[in-house]
Amino acid sequence: MAYIALTVAGSDPSGGAGIQADLKTFHQHSCYGCAVISLITVQNTRSVKRVHVLSGELVGEQLDAVLEDISPGAAKTGALGSAEVVEAVAERFARREIPLVIDPVISSKHGAALADQSAREALVSRLFPHAFLVTPNRQEAEILSGRAIASRDDVRDAARAIADFGPRAVLIKGGHGPVEALDTLYFDRQFYSYAGHMIDSTNTHGVGCTLSAAIVARLCQGEGLTTAVEKAKAWLTRAIASSPAIGQGICGVNHHESTRDLAQR
Repeated sequence: MAYIALTVAGSDPSGGAGIQADLKTFHQHSCYGCAVISLITVQNTRSVKRVHVLSGELVGEQLDAVLEDISPGAAKTGALGSAEVVEAVAERFARREIPLVIDPVISSKHGAALADQSAREALVSRLFPHAFLVTPNRQEAEILSGRAIASRDDVRDAARAIADFGPRAVLIKGGHGPVEALDTLYFDRQFYSYAGHMIDSTNTHGVGCTLSAAIVARLCQGEGLTTAVEKAKAWLTRAIASSPAIGQGICGVNHHESTRDLAQR
């Protein structure tokens, strides 16, 4: 049986984030990966020099070409870039029963904008209602919820606020916190916590893309959401710790990290 995962995201020519990270993650988790490109970046591990967002029409045509021929078990979105692209993606997923994981990418690790205000508003109003899971980091969760996050109670309040926009589940990633990598999942009105030690590393380029892709891959294989999040986080932690540090800036993780131990749990 072939497990099929789909990503709609931007291209990172340095290979650490976006489409490239998603496809490597799908492959490592034994999934056949399909990819629709939403925007093209000129970047490496040190900087983002240019972002070119594709037209909504072209993104929609790519999605149509895949979905009329191939049925993914789950899908994800990354950087979408514009309200026009968000609308095109939302229109397609509104017509299909595919578990959709949204990584609401607003900016790159280097601070380059990957979604303007109109794109953020469209993401919330048009795409979130069709989402199974939304995976913001703390900064993104603050922007999306309109709430400052300084405590665990604040995280929970923000998760509830984002869930009110329509997604069934919200995972607020804690790797951007000062002390511990505590991720909080709000799923069907219940909270789940995933604790981990903070790794002292700058090799975190594309961690959000990679985590959401790992969750999608595990959902494709029939795992429940709480288990998929747990195992994806454990794998990503090891991938960060074993990064080959390719590049001279904020490097990517080790997408070749084995998933064998996780499969045996």
